[in-house]
Amino acid sequence: MDPSEIKHFIEAALLAAGRPLSVDQLQNLFDGRMAPEKAEIRQALSMLIEEYEPRGITIGEVASGFRIQIKAAMADQLQKLWEERPPRYSRALFETLALVAYRQPITRGEIEEVRGVSVSPNIVRTLIERDWVRVVGHRDVPGRPEMFGTTKQFLDYFGLKKLDDLPPLADLSDWESLRVQLNLPEVEQDTSDEPPPVPVVPVLYPEDEVAAEAESAQDEQVEDERLPPLDDDVEELVVSEWPDPAESGG
Repeated sequence: MDPSEIKHFIEAALLAAGRPLSVDQLQNLFDGRMAPEKAEIRQALSMLIEEYEPRGITIGEVASGFRIQIKAAMADQLQKLWEERPPRYSRALFETLALVAYRQPITRGEIEEVRGVSVSPNIVRTLIERDWVRVVGHRDVPGRPEMFGTTKQFLDYFGLKKLDDLPPLADLSDWESLRVQLNLPEVEQDTSDEPPPVPVVPVLYPEDEVAAEAESAQDEQVEDERLPPLDDDVEELVVSEWPDPAESGG
């Protein structure tokens, strides 16, 4: 086939698919006897990328293959096209996702150890439902906890071809740098998975204990005076059911 025909066909295929297509998938779309070689398909993709250079679109390569996408510089101006607002996620969710991405395979307990707080079940459920995280095995320790890893969908969503393309991250304190490099949305403050505040227990000294006991006795007396009389239809307590102190040796 003529190189221009291959290029135009691939362009149409990527637009029609609406999802990434691998070189093998693109090759299978051609007629069997006229299918171009993989090298010709890659050459056509390179030609398209070069043609798109001065335009607002480009061809990106992600884990699942190649796709036509808008350039990042155009994204903010095109937000009006999407009536449905993008979902907002908490910082706790993205911190959990970052730990899975950078330290996989990792268990929930290991995530909690690094973050210093418990991981909400809702966070794990959301990551699995979004197909960003999956269970990749079980740690060979008592209880056999699940180990989590990222998926191809995670790489596709964040425009990555492989995990090695993740930006360097020293620790979670570098969160803002990671958010910018991965083009993450602004996050909401979420304390749903943070430990509850420790209750303040007053320290009572001996003289305070005496005063507290007296105050407690006075409160009980006031409470007794405020008790309403029993209604006529309330059954009288059957005291005969209680053990006789004399029989119990009391």
